[in-house]
This record gives sequence, C-alpha cells and structure tokens, in this order.
Amino acid sequence: MNIIAAVDSNWAIGKNNGLLVKIPTDQKFFRDITTGKVVVMGRKTLESFPGGLPLKNRINIVLSHNQNYSVKGATVLHSLEELHEELKKYDSRDIYVIGGEQVFAQLLDECDVAHITKINYAYDADAWFPDLDKKEEWKITADSEEQTYFDLEFFFYKYEKAG
Repeated sequence: MNIIAAVDSNWAIGKNNGLLVKIPTDQKFFRDITTGKVVVMGRKTLESFPGGLPLKNRINIVLSHNQNYSVKGATVLHSLEELHEELKKYDSRDIYVIGGEQVFAQLLDECDVAHITKINYAYDADAWFPDLDKKEEWKITADSEEQTYFDLEFFFYKYEKAG
C-alpha cells in the first residue's frame, strides 16, 4: 500500500481540517498518481474536499465511526477490520492512503511506499504526519530537484520501507 501527503518542515499536514497550503504542482502530482486508483481517507478529509464530494476517477473509501454516515460515490467503512476486508479486492500497489492524521497513523505500518511532498516552511498547524526521517525502516529512494511556488521551496520524496 502507498501513503501520500504534503508536509511542512515539522511534518505538519493541516490546520482546521484544511491543507496548510495549496501548491498547484503538488496537487497535480497527487491527481496524476491517484487517478484510477483506490484512495482511503477519514471522514474529515472527505469533508474538506470541494463540496465534501469524493474525488473523481478514483475508488473512494472513507473511514468513519458514525454507523449512519454515508456519501454518494464512496464506500463508507466503520472499522479497520472492514477496511482490510474491502481492500482485499484491490492490488495493494493501487491503494493510496490520503489522510488525515488519524488514518495516516493507523495505516502507516501497513504501507511500504510513501510519497511525501516536503515544504521548506513551518506552518501553524494542528495535524501532523509521522516523521519518516526518524523511523529507521523508512528510507528515501527518490527525490526531485528543488521546486518553487512563489517564495516556497518544496521537494517530492519517495520513501520505501525496508524489509
């Protein structure tokens, strides 16, 4: 399974259920890599999308503790057990965990590839991604040249879990 996120220099990912910054190049990278694939997210992440609608041209799987929660165009599951059963239908290489903080924390250990956009700036934030640089099993296997968006510098990194 894959995991994909944009993080700041402190591994922060969001504030008030929104992204820290919207970088068109990063959004295009996300769209290109996840289109036609399975995306797994929490309810709050889904609700942060425009109109609270599932992402187009992807299989959307949403985790929610609310047994009555449903959304048109997405599969809503209520436990990790249900999620694991549902994900058996798909090639694990086609599954992307896309957030938020709780879902990242719950599923990181099950992923073997992480696509991380690192933004060279520290934002005021209230949600974080686990710091892969402090986890011995995760190694950077690919990186990009420095990218810029106005005065922001950022890089695309691919981490892979050893073993």
